[in-house]
Amino acid sequence: MTETETNLYDVVVLGAGPVGENVADRTRAAGLTTAVVESELVGGECSYWACMPSKALLRPVIARADARRLPGLRQAVQGPLDTAAILARRNWYTGDWTDDGQVGWLKSIGADLFRGQGRLTGPRTVSVGDRELTARHAVVVATGTRAALPALPGLADVRPWTSREATSAQSAPGRLVVVGGGVVATEMATAWQALGSQVTLLVRGKGLLDRMEPFAGELVAEALAEAGADVRTGTSVASVTRTDGVVVVVTDTGERIEADEILFAVGRAPRTDDLGLETVGLEPGSWLSVDDSLRVDGTDWLYAVGDVNHRALLTHQGKYQARIAGAAIAARAAGTPLAQADPWSAHAATADHECVPQVVFTDPEAASVGLSLAEAEAAGHRVRAVDVDMSSVAGAGLYAEGYKGRARMVVDLEREILRGVTFVGPGVGELIHSATVAVVGQVPIARLWHAVPSYPTISEVWLRLLEAFRDN
Repeated sequence: MTETETNLYDVVVLGAGPVGENVADRTRAAGLTTAVVESELVGGECSYWACMPSKALLRPVIARADARRLPGLRQAVQGPLDTAAILARRNWYTGDWTDDGQVGWLKSIGADLFRGQGRLTGPRTVSVGDRELTARHAVVVATGTRAALPALPGLADVRPWTSREATSAQSAPGRLVVVGGGVVATEMATAWQALGSQVTLLVRGKGLLDRMEPFAGELVAEALAEAGADVRTGTSVASVTRTDGVVVVVTDTGERIEADEILFAVGRAPRTDDLGLETVGLEPGSWLSVDDSLRVDGTDWLYAVGDVNHRALLTHQGKYQARIAGAAIAARAAGTPLAQADPWSAHAATADHECVPQVVFTDPEAASVGLSLAEAEAAGHRVRAVDVDMSSVAGAGLYAEGYKGRARMVVDLEREILRGVTFVGPGVGELIHSATVAVVGQVPIARLWHAVPSYPTISEVWLRLLEAFRDN
């Protein structure tokens, strides 16, 4: 640096996505001076290329699917979706990929924004261009993840879609190959098939959504096939090329598939390769291991919050971690024991390990919290799975004719609490918080009998689950 301007802050946050913003909000509320460094758009991946645009694309798709299940409404929604209008609404939700509103919010809480690539230059110091920021108490890495691409020869020349292109495309490709079977792959296959693309979904494993209960992926795959998508499991990509705009995929069995675009949704990698981690004894490009206050192992000043610590790659979990980290930083800065930190944000030792809720916004929706049956058994718990067909409750039939869905609760037989809950079916995303309260709160089964579900709602499935547990 030819000229260096030094700035001293209590806290320096690398990354201005929802996680970094929440850290800044908590540290500023505690009276700590806070700088936020961002190399792209303030608001991060979630606001512009993930949660918000993907759900803006999916909401009309799901609403039409629900309407088609209702006599008296079905005929009114048989035509194609207005793709242009849906994309325009999606663009509105991203602010047309400008961050003026988010920048204004940062200013309103009193945080200072520095644009550019932030890099550690040593303990508690961060360079941003010609500036050097020094943190009295903490540097927080909240830089998130990027899409991981497979090591296929010539892939860069193909110009494949990642999650960013899939959520920001301005038109529907005629033919779209989606590689992967996880959340991004299934959601984007659902969206673009409904928006006019012919989707071919290539899944290396045996099924979709392999981190959930097996029936979740089975029901989603069945629905995708019914919608017209070509779902192929046990299939890997051997090569991919693009010639005259046409993508040619060759599978491991030698089959040839042509498409207009190809989306790889096969995993995520941490955005830690260009942060100067080597200056503090850490490996560039690595996931950052943390303790339960989100402090990086082996340090007393560096925190890693959100995707970069690999605990749960979900925005809501990252924001939850940000609240914990903010409280921990404020407590340590004040010399207060963590046990006496702000009770509304206090240290929560294990909640983000076992009690993680997630909703997959496919048709049908899949929602889960806590451990699957296989995970609970692998962890050594003595458990029993209780399954219920969700169409058995009156609310499901009222919600949709021919409602298809399934619910499972995993019961710890020794403690008689729930280790995990999974719902699959239309509208179940709004059910998962009740399950989250039950799992996180370790509510005894005997008490759940007194949480009476309103009739006739889909939530009456809770009563059916408890009855099935009692009777078997």
